[in-house]
Amino acid sequence: MESSQSPDTKEIKRAKRPPSEDPDPPSKAKERSKQKKHSRLCATLGEEDASVRLLEELVFGAEEQLTERLEQDSSVLLEDDDDGSVCSEDGDSESRRPAVRSAAWEDEDDELDEEIDMTHRFRRDFKKSETENKMTKQRLQQRLKEQFQKAMGGTPSWAEATTKKRQKKGHEAEDEDESEELLRRTGNFVGSSESLPKGIIKIKKCLNANNECPGSDQLTSVQFHPSAQIVMTAGLDHSISLFQVDGKSNPKIQTIHLENYPVNKASFSADGEHIVATGMRNKLFYIYDMMEGKVLPVSSVRGLNEQKVSDFQVSPDGKYLLLSGYAGYLHLMTTKTREVIRSMKMNGSVCAAAFTADSSKIFANSQEGEVFIWDVQSSKCLKKFADDGCVQGTSLALSRDGQYLACGSQSGVVNIYSQNDCLHKLEPRPLKAVMNLVTAATSLCFNNTSEILAIGSKADDEASRLVHLPSFTVFSNFPQFQKKTIFRTRCLDFSPRSGFYSVANNKGNALLFRLLHYSDF
Repeated sequence: MESSQSPDTKEIKRAKRPPSEDPDPPSKAKERSKQKKHSRLCATLGEEDASVRLLEELVFGAEEQLTERLEQDSSVLLEDDDDGSVCSEDGDSESRRPAVRSAAWEDEDDELDEEIDMTHRFRRDFKKSETENKMTKQRLQQRLKEQFQKAMGGTPSWAEATTKKRQKKGHEAEDEDESEELLRRTGNFVGSSESLPKGIIKIKKCLNANNECPGSDQLTSVQFHPSAQIVMTAGLDHSISLFQVDGKSNPKIQTIHLENYPVNKASFSADGEHIVATGMRNKLFYIYDMMEGKVLPVSSVRGLNEQKVSDFQVSPDGKYLLLSGYAGYLHLMTTKTREVIRSMKMNGSVCAAAFTADSSKIFANSQEGEVFIWDVQSSKCLKKFADDGCVQGTSLALSRDGQYLACGSQSGVVNIYSQNDCLHKLEPRPLKAVMNLVTAATSLCFNNTSEILAIGSKADDEASRLVHLPSFTVFSNFPQFQKKTIFRTRCLDFSPRSGFYSVANNKGNALLFRLLHYSDF
């Protein structure tokens, strides 16, 4: 009988067999023989690569010998030549060979270039022709996406929502980075070289500029400082406040309370060192010296025969204040001596006025719908013309580059003219009549590049628009909010380099928006 052995017994016997009795396959024996011969040959000739030895020691330890070994093997290691080839220590040119360089890293995206076999039975259905035997991963993914959309009858709503959500997060992250980069930079400002595209404006709602100290009554003024990252607000709550603009917390700098004095208008001086404020009841106005921190009341001005002064304009050169008086009078007061040196009279009542960029001329709009142009030095009326189609004028603004004039009316129509045409043509025609407001256009402001005209009305909620120039089209995505945000516009302004835009409303808030096209404050 044959004795039966368990599997365990067989394994034990196999383990006890001497190595010499365990025959190797012929292929393994041949390979071992080659390795032994190669080792003996390397040992004999001493041709072991020094760079390999260094690598082995770095991997398995011996870091303390690194400096010593580098010094010893410097004569043996291969050195790079200028032409990218390497040579041995003897400098023989015949021994030069191309340097073999390995990739420093592997990009996962490179895997998309890998070609997939499309003849496999699981992938045959995705071929569009018999020649498509190979296809990259990226192309295959696109083919799968197309097949899925075809089967679903289009992109599913949940997929579109997910895609839009990811895109929105990506845009928000980019906007946040741009905002942070903007607020880190101060000093010399350099404007964007690219022109602003029409249609949709890249805009982001920020924390209100006066969030730390909102007005207890409606605001009447908002203005950015001409050279610092500061915004000023003023209103009927008898106060003027200054805030630092950082787009995140907008910390308050200071609040000046004027006793029993509701502010009708407040404005920085041309050099930004003073704030001028006028009231609603009399001709008393205040000048706040920001350098000394003093408030100076000016109760009487030599040569000013007015019972009330509520509106004024500051000349760009800082020499004059233009005071709007009663019955069509305009008074030119010097900021140095604070006396009226000239007065101008126009038909009807003054509704708005503005200096040209060089302070040489004054454009004034009357409630009767006529525009007057005055020479500052001689106080002569150079020209007057009727605002096209206007029955009652309400506002006026000039672009800083001397290119445009905007006139607002009671009907909400804003006519945009060429300043050059207004000066030289007998009856200038508007370049465009903007009809996006249905209530009186009471606020107008150009940005510093004359690419945007902001218009607003205090007679209706959300009546605020941004007009693109020179296409004269309104940006379709402003304002677009799920609920009322702007309310009634009382005043609006752009920062010196158009990085920010602010709207003061009747709720005591100065809304702040970041215009992402512009990279500076």
